[in-house]
Amino acid sequence: MTAVHDSPGSLDQDAEPTAVVTVSVNGAEVTGRVPVRMHAADFLRQRLGLTGTHVGCEQGVCGMCTVIVDGEAVKSCLMLACQLDGRAVRTVESLAEGDRLGPLQEAFAARGALQCGFCTPGLLMTATALAYQGGRPDREAVREEIAGVLCRCTGYEPIVTAIEEYFAGLPETGEEEENART
Repeated sequence: MTAVHDSPGSLDQDAEPTAVVTVSVNGAEVTGRVPVRMHAADFLRQRLGLTGTHVGCEQGVCGMCTVIVDGEAVKSCLMLACQLDGRAVRTVESLAEGDRLGPLQEAFAARGALQCGFCTPGLLMTATALAYQGGRPDREAVREEIAGVLCRCTGYEPIVTAIEEYFAGLPETGEEEENART
């Protein structure tokens, strides 16, 4: 990745440098030119139309913008779009199976683990990243993992219960880990 000015031959200080990035987003390869200071959250929302990635504090505190990058939960407001070059990103949109909710989303719905819904994508992606680690985390491990995503509505109990139920339904083999890089 090389940063270039949009105005070739110009050193105009008002011209914002850009970079060409190629990234796999929800299994589809995307290539485009982005401003070097554009956050990954803005790239996903504004350039790709993936508005399920919510932006709250823009300081990495609330966790609403959590996505999965190369199998790890990442707060996309703290990452630049150009840092996604050559990497695999998974957003909340990837959890649905066609027009149907995915198993984790179903567990959230069944347990009332969402109210206003603003934190839900961050919580879903954090739990999905936890699934990539394999095994079945206990209640305390789930609580610790989702501590970086703020919810003002639910009190976390239904969220933790939904995530536990999701893990109880997963095979022991860590099948989710195989999907982490797509």
